[in-house]
Amino acid sequence: MKKLIIVSNRLPVTVKEQNDKLTFEPSMGGVATGLSSLESEYEKHWIGWPGIDHENRSKKELKEIEKELGKNKFHPVYLSSDEIESYYQGFCNEIIWPLFHYFVQYGIYDKEFWESYVEVNEKFCEAVLKVADEGDYIWVHDYHLMLLPKLIRANLENSNIGFFLHIPFPSSEIFRLIPWCKDIINGLLGSDLIGFHTFDYVRHFAESARRILGYEHSLGQLFVGKRAVKMDTFPMGIDYKKFSTAHKKSEVKKNIKEITKSLSGNYKIILSIDRLDYSKGIPERLKAYDLFLEQNPDLKEKVLLILVAVPSRTEVTHYKMLKSEVDTLVGNINGNHGTISWNPIHYMYRSFDFDNLIALYLIADVLFITPLRDGMNLIAKEYVAARNDKTGVLILGEMAGTAKELSEALIINPNDLEATSNALKTAIDMDKPEQKKRMNSMQKRLKRYDLKVWTEDFMERLNHIKEVQDNMLSKKLNSETIDELFEKYKKGKNCLFLLDYDGSMVPFVKNPADAKPDKELCKILKVLSKNPKNEVVVISGRDKDSLGLWLNGLTNGLSAEHGLWIMDGKDWKMIDTLSDEWKEEVRPILELFVDRTPGSLIEEKAYSIAWHYRNVDPALSNVRVGELKDTLSHLISNLGVGVLEGNKVIEIKYTSINKGRAALRWLESAKWDTIISIGDDWTDEYVFEVLPDDAYSIKVGFGPSKAKYRLPSVKEVRNLLYYLADIN
Repeated sequence: MKKLIIVSNRLPVTVKEQNDKLTFEPSMGGVATGLSSLESEYEKHWIGWPGIDHENRSKKELKEIEKELGKNKFHPVYLSSDEIESYYQGFCNEIIWPLFHYFVQYGIYDKEFWESYVEVNEKFCEAVLKVADEGDYIWVHDYHLMLLPKLIRANLENSNIGFFLHIPFPSSEIFRLIPWCKDIINGLLGSDLIGFHTFDYVRHFAESARRILGYEHSLGQLFVGKRAVKMDTFPMGIDYKKFSTAHKKSEVKKNIKEITKSLSGNYKIILSIDRLDYSKGIPERLKAYDLFLEQNPDLKEKVLLILVAVPSRTEVTHYKMLKSEVDTLVGNINGNHGTISWNPIHYMYRSFDFDNLIALYLIADVLFITPLRDGMNLIAKEYVAARNDKTGVLILGEMAGTAKELSEALIINPNDLEATSNALKTAIDMDKPEQKKRMNSMQKRLKRYDLKVWTEDFMERLNHIKEVQDNMLSKKLNSETIDELFEKYKKGKNCLFLLDYDGSMVPFVKNPADAKPDKELCKILKVLSKNPKNEVVVISGRDKDSLGLWLNGLTNGLSAEHGLWIMDGKDWKMIDTLSDEWKEEVRPILELFVDRTPGSLIEEKAYSIAWHYRNVDPALSNVRVGELKDTLSHLISNLGVGVLEGNKVIEIKYTSINKGRAALRWLESAKWDTIISIGDDWTDEYVFEVLPDDAYSIKVGFGPSKAKYRLPSVKEVRNLLYYLADIN
């Protein structure tokens, strides 16, 4: 049985010392809580920090800890007090947490924090390597361990590595503020699958990978060396059954009675429960509630806000300041609006166990959750699930990842106090049928995509991307296939070569005019084309003048401008009679985009025109490409031309012309013993499509393709052609 090794900053249990005895208690926090109930068909192990200071522990105590944890296949990673200070309190809480939640003003870029982060990730890697074998499944969690996937990959190349980020991933502009952003991206790209709560976070990560390291992506995949890395959304679920049936527990019923009795009044109860963190928007929530009371004086003594603030990072300055602000706001609101028998806010600075938490969910008519930025927010889901068939209203900030799923909630911008106040009034006034309708829709959705399905979904897609990688590797032109090709070529009497130029036989360069063939390529092509049994044809998107100048005399045939022009003798012939009048309408648009996009340029051919953006900032080009395609789609709809998107180029040309049509001219001219076709981008897919089944179609680089085989780079293509030229 293969192992599933979960790696997170914390184990699902925390080791503490009470009355000189070690105790083992369930850990707090969304990751530990959510994954602790994970079901698995694999042998499950968990690696993480046990939460105890080990430096002053005896060997006997450490053995006791490891023995007790080992019963559940938990493996501790011990962190020193200095590491906790620099890695956890420092890099994680003073850099990653504020920046990933868009509080850039709180970031502290201390090199010692970074060095500690690197060291702790390496320590976690050592722990993983003690447990994991090649081929095991390793699931790394959250921002504390973003370097770990690459570290594991360097030691266990064929392992199945997934990473899930439980907090937001920021825009590239924010992420690039981190001096070590390249290392973090590279660390994450050691994964096979990188999961996020929402598509926005996927988009931000993909943009950062492209802008910082130049990785292009397609259909949620990018290619790192020889691997495809998948990025996808997995909105984390909850243990729906656990929450939806909790109302039946006798302890919960008892807690409800006690809480109701202590409130001594028949109020509409609004519940706000969060960790006391600046990302949760608690001050803004209180200000909106204050405005709500001012605007609705008739509801005074009829509503009650139960504000639960769970202590968090109490030693950090910003959190101390936040608590002081919340304390002051609560005092002011109670002082301004309260009466002798009623305070509008019941404030508790503490945490709750499961049974008391459920009791709070069940007595609350409204759950009031309005974070300024939140990866998901499982509290909103727990409230909906716990209400079961009951009514209730959820007010949810649009910056929470959960808002993408729970659209039946009252969704507000947490910074818009007026709208939030109005949402509170709407929630209080909402009739029971409407509440039930909204609740039922949300409950059905949460029940379908619960924690178990979330886990299965992630593991299924991890397996799928491994299959994609395996297919890519299996299509690689290996030594056995090359030997077979060489033997077939050697015995054959006639062979057709259909070769792309840029990106296949010569590497891409910044200036397209600098892509002349070097001496090595000229020699290879000349030797191949002079062999009487060969027909060597280059089919390129390049203009006929450049292609003719560079390659005439080195090949037996040329096709330029994606098949519009053919040369199988001394002169160029046009495959169709075409007009270029349409260019007068298109050229001004491209010129405008050149002016607006530094680094771009126009390449004009006889019957096509192209906008190159190889030298444009990747983030800007991503925007401009979309804008240009939209603009052109309206302009050219009646001109008989289409938009062809190649490698860093948008070309406008006749849709009836493509490389495949040009290839047919040579394919149908003889009965070929051997056909070898090589291309690197999707314009070459037209050639691959028209090839017979026994042809050797070769894709250069990685990515989806109809080609049977692939080679990783121009260098390997050159080697292949060199050896073929040397045969006979």
